[in-house]
Amino acid sequence: MIRDTIKRGLDLTLATAGLLALSPVLAGAAAAIAVSMGRPVLFRQRRPGRFGEPFTIYKFRTMVEPRPGESRLHSDGARVTALGQLLRKTSIDELPELWNVVRGDMSLVGPRPLLLEYLGKYTPEQMRRHEVAPGITGWAQVNGRQFIPFSKRLELDVWYVDNRSLGLDLRIVAKTLAQVVVGSGQHTGQRLADVDDLGFIDAPTHEPGE
Repeated sequence: MIRDTIKRGLDLTLATAGLLALSPVLAGAAAAIAVSMGRPVLFRQRRPGRFGEPFTIYKFRTMVEPRPGESRLHSDGARVTALGQLLRKTSIDELPELWNVVRGDMSLVGPRPLLLEYLGKYTPEQMRRHEVAPGITGWAQVNGRQFIPFSKRLELDVWYVDNRSLGLDLRIVAKTLAQVVVGSGQHTGQRLADVDDLGFIDAPTHEPGE
């Protein structure tokens, strides 16, 4: 579709420009992580893309590894470092995903890519969130982000799929930038059980803050 072609062109242009313009921020964040947490600097994980096809997502690392015997799932909040909290509050931890956009794995706007392990837990209606490329930001992220239950997030994702347009994408980007400026929508250390109303919590964890 023409709309999809235009959107891909905008994604590629803006993501490339973003990587170039923000290169000092990217370099500074990478150096700070290497000094304070060691390597690796990047958090890498396989996530489902469009039509559920797996790809590797890139984010800046914000947590230290769990200690022996420590549950990765239940210790997320405790393992986020002070630097990690800053990176999340400013959304700098998400900037490496611009490379995913350049590669075509993601779009600037779309449903957030969750875990591969969640795919078998979706209803057919919820699976429709994968009809489009996942995004760095999305409709659910500007309408509650972490503070709404999983079922509502997936409902908002499907709404986006059915109502997507370039105008809506611009609106989402504008609202996202406003949230980043005021640092809203991010809650480090949130318990997944507080928002998991679909039984996803038994799936392996990932870096929270989606």
